[in-house]
Amino acid sequence: MEKSTRKYEAIVIGTSAGGLTALHRVFSQLDEKFRLPILIVQHVSPNYESRLPVLLSQYGTGLVREAEDKDQVREGNVYISPPNYHLLVEPDKSLALSVQDRVNLSRPSIDVLFETASEAYCESLVGIILTGTTSDGANGLSTIQKRCGLTIVQSPKSAEFDTMPRAALAASSPDFILPLNEIGLFMNSLSNRG
Repeated sequence: MEKSTRKYEAIVIGTSAGGLTALHRVFSQLDEKFRLPILIVQHVSPNYESRLPVLLSQYGTGLVREAEDKDQVREGNVYISPPNYHLLVEPDKSLALSVQDRVNLSRPSIDVLFETASEAYCESLVGIILTGTTSDGANGLSTIQKRCGLTIVQSPKSAEFDTMPRAALAASSPDFILPLNEIGLFMNSLSNRG
């Protein structure tokens, strides 16, 4: 089935520096009945108490919170990696947390989430790379593409920090390169299918 008409089961988003503002913008565009689960890795300091669950809770109808080990991914909910833990998706589509070594100098690592989610969801996964100052996520997005998932990169011109989008573009040829102000609207179109 063509990617443009396929039904998707989940969205993974990776971001770093500038991510709080970018995610705020994306979520402000989501429909109240947005149905796809969203899993997010935002690079933060290990000792930082993330405000992301509170910030994103004001949008949509689903539960927004830090992911917990053994969580079952549920429609319309948003799961955020806790500081200093990798967030993984198990083959049965439940979540797992890990304190294994840093990947790309990061824990949580976007690559870890994207690669494990890609294995679980295959062509039913959407991967999105937003603003950031590292190359984390580039390999993970490439893996999603190889498994026929849908890949989106924020246009570097619209990114507060363009290193992460540029690294993703160098590692793969995403299906879409979108300015920040179009990403949430595009996500709505994916969620509204069938």
